[in-house]
Amino acid sequence: MFCQSDNSWHALSIMYFMKKVSGRGERCASVPCSLSAAVKGGAARGHQKRLNFSYKKKLLPSSSCCDCLARCCRRKKELKARTVWLGAPEKCEEKYPKNGIKNQKYNIITFVPGVLYQQFKFFLNLYFLVVACSQFVPSLKIGYLYTYWAPLAFVLAVTMVREAVDEVRRYRRDKEMNSQLYSKLTVRGACFIRTDQLDGETDWKLKVAVGCTQRLPADLFSIKAFVYAQKPQLDIHSFEGNFTREDADPQIHESLSIENTLWASTVVASGTVIGVVIYTGKETRSVLNTSSAKNKVGLLDLELNRLTKALFLAQVVLSIVMVALQGFSGPWFRNLFRFVVLFSYIIPISLRVNLDMGKAAYGWMITKDENIPGTVVRTSTIPEELGRLVYLLTDKTGTLTQNEMIFKRLHLGTVSYGTDTMDEIQSHIIHTSGATPSRKPQSSAPKVRKSVSSRIHEAVKAIALCHNVTPVYESHVNGEPEATEADQDFSDDNRTYQASSPDEVALVLWTESVGLTLVNRDLGSLQLKTPSGQILSFHILQIFPFTSESKRMGIIVREESTGDITFYMKGADVAMASIVQYNDWLEEECGNMAREGLRTLVVAKKSLSEEQYQDFENRYNQAKLSIHDRSLKVAAAVESLERELELLCLTGVEDQLQADVRPTLELLRNAGIKIWMLTGDKLETATCIAKSSHLVSRNQDIHVFKPVSNRGEAHLELNAFRRKHDCALVISGDSLEVCLRYYEHEFVELACQCPAVVCCRCSPTQKAQIVKLLQQHTDNRTCAIGDGGNDVSMIQAADCGIGIEGKEGKQASLAADFSITQFKHIGRLLMVHGRNSYKRSAALGQFVMHRGMIISTMQAVFSSIFYFASVPLYQGFLMVGYATIYTMFPVFSLVLDQDVKPEMALLYPELYKDLTKGRSLSFKTFLIWVLISVYQGGILMYGGLVLFESEFVHVVAISFTALILTELLMVALTIRTWHWLMVLAEFFSLGIYLASLAFLNEYFDLSYITTWPFLWKVSAITLVSCLPLYIIKYLKRKFSPPSYSKLSS
Repeated sequence: MFCQSDNSWHALSIMYFMKKVSGRGERCASVPCSLSAAVKGGAARGHQKRLNFSYKKKLLPSSSCCDCLARCCRRKKELKARTVWLGAPEKCEEKYPKNGIKNQKYNIITFVPGVLYQQFKFFLNLYFLVVACSQFVPSLKIGYLYTYWAPLAFVLAVTMVREAVDEVRRYRRDKEMNSQLYSKLTVRGACFIRTDQLDGETDWKLKVAVGCTQRLPADLFSIKAFVYAQKPQLDIHSFEGNFTREDADPQIHESLSIENTLWASTVVASGTVIGVVIYTGKETRSVLNTSSAKNKVGLLDLELNRLTKALFLAQVVLSIVMVALQGFSGPWFRNLFRFVVLFSYIIPISLRVNLDMGKAAYGWMITKDENIPGTVVRTSTIPEELGRLVYLLTDKTGTLTQNEMIFKRLHLGTVSYGTDTMDEIQSHIIHTSGATPSRKPQSSAPKVRKSVSSRIHEAVKAIALCHNVTPVYESHVNGEPEATEADQDFSDDNRTYQASSPDEVALVLWTESVGLTLVNRDLGSLQLKTPSGQILSFHILQIFPFTSESKRMGIIVREESTGDITFYMKGADVAMASIVQYNDWLEEECGNMAREGLRTLVVAKKSLSEEQYQDFENRYNQAKLSIHDRSLKVAAAVESLERELELLCLTGVEDQLQADVRPTLELLRNAGIKIWMLTGDKLETATCIAKSSHLVSRNQDIHVFKPVSNRGEAHLELNAFRRKHDCALVISGDSLEVCLRYYEHEFVELACQCPAVVCCRCSPTQKAQIVKLLQQHTDNRTCAIGDGGNDVSMIQAADCGIGIEGKEGKQASLAADFSITQFKHIGRLLMVHGRNSYKRSAALGQFVMHRGMIISTMQAVFSSIFYFASVPLYQGFLMVGYATIYTMFPVFSLVLDQDVKPEMALLYPELYKDLTKGRSLSFKTFLIWVLISVYQGGILMYGGLVLFESEFVHVVAISFTALILTELLMVALTIRTWHWLMVLAEFFSLGIYLASLAFLNEYFDLSYITTWPFLWKVSAITLVSCLPLYIIKYLKRKFSPPSYSKLSS
């Protein structure tokens, strides 16, 4: 099926010719079609159309019982190869997925049940649901229904509103994406696409149309043709298919490859296309490569969940003790349940609400921090994780480095040129381009000089020809980008270069700087301009693109002026060393450049005769038409050329470090964070960047793990590594895989003892695997940071994922829990915001539990004195008001507290080490709060009973007022740094309570609470409950101050 309009793509397509069409846009239906597309090249740069086949990842993936049951019952459909007919959908019997985007978690029917399930699968909420439901049983009813149902309803309402807002946003995004249509027209058969949302790379990639469709009439469906395509698969870098046109005589068969395809989730950056859909919906590459991000839960939440279970156990034990002291008389089982309900406030339902609101506040503070502009919090549930990290796993390119390539070195074997001698190369190029074939050398000296000049010219020409770079010229008509070539400005100032790799652009920019300029390129030719203005034209006969397996790319060109055919190739030294002629300098110089931190490429060539090329072309075309083992046959055909190539030169390109990388890594290391660098780059370059960035400190030794391929070699190398102490480890991905296969536990144990680890030649899957290994073998929290699509799996696997918006696109940033704009921002994010979030949540959580424990202690004392009766001490509004308007604001103001100033936390990163030990929230601190609650609850209750005069209502008035004052004073005791909002919250809450006394005549004797005896009794009880704690705090700070207070003083 064929769809036209102005906006976007929904599947995969192969490229055909089509004349410019005007007409109404047609919405693409859910019918799978062929893989062809027409392309118009030369459109203005930046004129983009969205290829909207993207099934974006669910932001908060979750599964309900119904989903699980459906998955279990639904038979997984087998993916098959397909034949798609142009204009003849009736020939296609197979059913394919609908081509629509749906990221919503719920629908109208499942929203309420789904949200309730997600809430009540947690112990805390389920517990309160059971307690609230028990109040419908008359024999178990303790107080008013609203005292139990109102807080629970509030919690659920907040959650449902939040989920509803998220669902509406997802629905709107889906609707917007699904309403976009498709592109139209074409002339030249090529376009640029951006794949940053698919593989993280922002560089433009050239895509070409099917050659035999470039001169078709306006109606694509007027021909009889079909496409045979391989079954849907994960690999986004390969495609195999055939295009067959049946109405031609003889039939036309053309092979289809990755160059003819447009994947879902990519953008047409220049040019326009017409295509026929092959894969739709969940069969697109983007969806097949989408891994469900795990629902991350912070360590603090897990610790608090354990503490609530301990509180529940204590509540049950206390209830059993009460029933036992009654002698298990009467309906003791019913009394037991009544006591459980009576002591239910020992587990405060407001805990979850306070913590969630606190997390939202921390996220707001992070995004508003002017020192880290552009930071985005995408997962608001784990800000405390930033304060508990022990392992930081970082990408190299674009994360520690800028991904901005600068040409630094050219080595010809006998002579090397650096940045300070590039003018010599330029003079050689000028000299060579100015010479004519008939020109004769006049002396022996010019002979030598010409030899050097010709070698330099040949090397520079090879670099200027062997690439996938295309010059793009900006053009504007009436202020709008326009694709008409006649209107384009081909001047040097108006030219920019686009390629799939920044290394490629750096090389072409360098050849331009020394005098050989790439001025034009299309599918079949390219032109170079010499310093004298002469245009050298070349016909492109074949291109062999770079792949991660081959690690090299090649091109065969025919020079127009001479007819010479030359095969140029460039690639990594490991791939090129075996296919170039023997030399004694390549390996050594590659090592030297890598030690300087340069990315190296080996450039070589081979001259071909017409007969040699024709023989190769026949074998190559035959291999491309193969259905089975096509890639192997094509590779074999190309490898027949890759023999005894003439080595021309070695290039070195530098990837500059990000701003302030060195001090940031030093800061993190002083904070006790172990940093692992995971990169796909070569070992020497990775080691050099590790040294230059100070990931490995200057006085540290580096142990380079030798390549191992079997169990025996791995065993010997691990033993050698075990004898080293306090040294950084450098290991390749292949050796790592062997070690993990046979000695996983031993390797991880040794690696975790290293101050730094560098893993080079790592695949995205290996990066995620390393994160999971650290999580499994240590109890420490991990953080992964990266900027490209290849870092997404690592970011999602880590306890805390940080994405950088860089040159490799936004995919890592969108998949991360936190998004930053520069690597240096991670220092403040962890040292300041991580510290504050963890410390504040720990204090807030424990104080909320204290608030519940103190009133439960008072209830226990009251019941034990009055013959163990299961009668509530405070009823109705007093219980609701106590946990809300009377104490809510001062308690929540703890989210503004800080123990040290941000400047101090950054100046002394060693303070961060204490956080990773979890001392702010532990069973020790919890027991201290339990003892405080028992002491204060006992004092308040016994004091009220001892000092009351005649009526029981006086006990309620005295003890409850003293309780409110005690909580306000305890907040003041807990605060370490005062904020004006904290003071306001204290006085505001006190004012609300005093004002409400006039309306609490149902619970208090208003004539009594205005007398002096009431005031002095309340003051005395409050003083006895709080003064000892203030004295203890003063003595502790004086004789055993915490580390942060020493710095503050």
